[in-house]
Amino acid sequence: MAPNLFRHPERTPLVAASILSADFGRLAEECRDAIAAGADLLHLDVMDGHFVPNLSMGPAICDAVHRHLPQAFLDVHLMVERPDRFIEAFAKAGADHMTVHIEVCPEPRGILEEIRAHGCSAGLAINPETPIEALLPHVDRADLLLVMSVHPGFSGQAFIPEVLAKVRTLAALVGPQQRIEIDGGVHPGTAAACRDAGVDVLVTASALFGHPDTPARRETIAAIRGGAICSTAASSPRCEP
Repeated sequence: MAPNLFRHPERTPLVAASILSADFGRLAEECRDAIAAGADLLHLDVMDGHFVPNLSMGPAICDAVHRHLPQAFLDVHLMVERPDRFIEAFAKAGADHMTVHIEVCPEPRGILEEIRAHGCSAGLAINPETPIEALLPHVDRADLLLVMSVHPGFSGQAFIPEVLAKVRTLAALVGPQQRIEIDGGVHPGTAAACRDAGVDVLVTASALFGHPDTPARRETIAAIRGGAICSTAASSPRCEP
């Protein structure tokens, strides 16, 4: 199991490469290149076709990534109706962290404890249309709080800036050992607003894997982390050191 980056707040902000936008025919190579370009962790979006209108990867993909990159931190986002059915399988497949949704786990104490019992850190996610009040009673129970900045299911969607109000609310409540993650539409033109609101784990998908080579990906990750000044053009951001 990789060292738990979420429990070392001095390492911030973190950039997570969402492999949903990677070339699945070259998945191990794509994951290795994302890490070489500076990504801190790999984000795996798991979809069941029910909670979100799409199907994606299961434990076998997680296991394959773990076998090829055993030192990579694997952040598994369970966008499924019954996450309890998958916890053991993903833990055995090498997951280091699992996040479940408050929409399907309105009383999440038990499932968060189960995730930790399998050796992983545990997170809670909230969709754009869900009021932050659904999450507030459970903030102190999660190692990570994930705010979706698109409607979950597909990569490449436009960032929803209104969700940053939720981030600011959470940022005033979390402790030093907790993280706030944002997922959806994160690129060099939107990342600064996320960081300013209190995000310290930024998930990026098409903005990263849409570039064909390591130097361009390295530049994108540096910009998302805050190491470069970028334009706000979402389609083709230009960055300067």
